[in-house]
Amino acid sequence: MNYRRVALQIAYDGSVFYGWQKQYISPTVQEIIEQALEKIVKEKVNLTGSGRTDSGVHAFCQIAHFDFNLNMNMEQLKLAITTKIPNSIKVLNAWEVSNDFHARYSATKRHYMYLISKEINPFQRLYYANLYKYQINVHIMNEAAKYFLGEKDFTSFCKPNPDVKNHSCIIENLSVEDLDKCYAIKISANRFLHNMVRRIVGALVIISHKKHNPKIINQWIASKKHEQKNFFTAPANGLYLTKVDYPPDIFPYQIRELDII
Repeated sequence: MNYRRVALQIAYDGSVFYGWQKQYISPTVQEIIEQALEKIVKEKVNLTGSGRTDSGVHAFCQIAHFDFNLNMNMEQLKLAITTKIPNSIKVLNAWEVSNDFHARYSATKRHYMYLISKEINPFQRLYYANLYKYQINVHIMNEAAKYFLGEKDFTSFCKPNPDVKNHSCIIENLSVEDLDKCYAIKISANRFLHNMVRRIVGALVIISHKKHNPKIINQWIASKKHEQKNFFTAPANGLYLTKVDYPPDIFPYQIRELDII
């Protein structure tokens, strides 16, 4: 049978899923899309994402690949999937890619955004973090953000996982913006560890609230302790996977960008 490799760009509302990755608890985004694909191709499908997102975390740009054996063009495939998935998931793009392409291992950079609401709004509770008891100072947070940049061991900023031996990541950009209705924290790195973005957000907020010297981040990183009492893990609902970068020679496609703010 002649298989072709297909890459999908997927957006989803994470508030109704137990994360991306298929697991013992349902529903997950991967599970729902695999079930839709299996109805189309009439065989088992293994969908591989660029990375996992936790329960409650949203995505504008999850990239995933699978191998496909039907004579359909990409627009037909996208429409076929759309008829079999809930409105909480949208396939924004479908591309035929080389068999060398891997959604996770071919990726060179991931981009996330974290939104903190400025006021209590019951209609935003699933899509913005509500951190009202903390004093947010964008200037202090941006000063602190500089100490996260570069290649560092982020053991102190991730959930323990015995399967993960390497805790080194390269953060290329980290900034905090003061917008009309929210604060937006944007971060880009070559890879992220489990809960890493949410713990970095928690650290920035604590530094702002307690008016710590931003250099304290160097101490927290150097301690290499998974269990931290110095800061907290920010709630999942404010976090969005916004973009995944790939080398242009293996993925020469325009990724559609969405925005919530």
